[in-house]
Amino acid sequence: MRKILLLLTIINFWSCNSFKSEKPKEINVLFIGNSLTYYNEMPQMLQKMLSETNSNIKIDQITFPGISLSGHLDNIIKESSEDNISTRLKREGEKTETEKKIQEKKWDIIIMQTGTVAVLIPESRKHKTDPAIKKIKALNNNANARYILFNTWTGKVAYPKQYCYSGFMLGDSFNRDEKYCSPEVINKSQHLTLINESYAALAKENSLELSKHGDIYYKVSGNNPEIKLLEDDIHPSKLGAFLSACIFYEMITNKDATDLKYNAGLDTQQAKVLKAFIE
Repeated sequence: MRKILLLLTIINFWSCNSFKSEKPKEINVLFIGNSLTYYNEMPQMLQKMLSETNSNIKIDQITFPGISLSGHLDNIIKESSEDNISTRLKREGEKTETEKKIQEKKWDIIIMQTGTVAVLIPESRKHKTDPAIKKIKALNNNANARYILFNTWTGKVAYPKQYCYSGFMLGDSFNRDEKYCSPEVINKSQHLTLINESYAALAKENSLELSKHGDIYYKVSGNNPEIKLLEDDIHPSKLGAFLSACIFYEMITNKDATDLKYNAGLDTQQAKVLKAFIE
């Protein structure tokens, strides 16, 4: 009898440990960006999608209005609301909120988003955005992390258009009164090509995965003009935020968004159309 009880105890012990070992590891995902990321609660939509199929994946964010990736690392936030921000340059020995957030844990996936203009101007891309990406990667204490660059869209633009920063905005090594500009964009198609090429250059330089938001937004708008992806000239509507969440869902999980039940309260047919546009 004792032998039987001992055998049952051993079997129960190994069964419990086997069950514990099968529990999936928690995967922590951090968004670093601005209103193009947080508008209409896109990260929260993504979390609800993930909770439906991958309860071990947890979304967090450090996002402020109008801030660039370099601003995340250089500026102390004095005040912030959904639409406004007040900052100052950090002083020696200080850490920004974003630096603190990155070092808070070993992030498995970091998704980086900066304003489109910051990548279209070559000097800004090389001397501001690229160093910021490198520093974010260096701050994350996880050698096996994935890094995704959020490739944004064209927005509503009156063409022809050229974007410029003054040297003052780029740093002390630049002539503060000189203008540094993007190539002139003449139409939506050329604009999208320039955006995609600029993000692709950053992704290649820093070994980043690249989202396809620009291309997918362009296809949806061209094929389904009744689906309004933008709330204003640049920010995503609820439909646009849902589409963004679907894109990241597929990138993170390698699963098909069309299998999701979650629709974020949107019209069922429109949600179905948006899910199907992701390749």
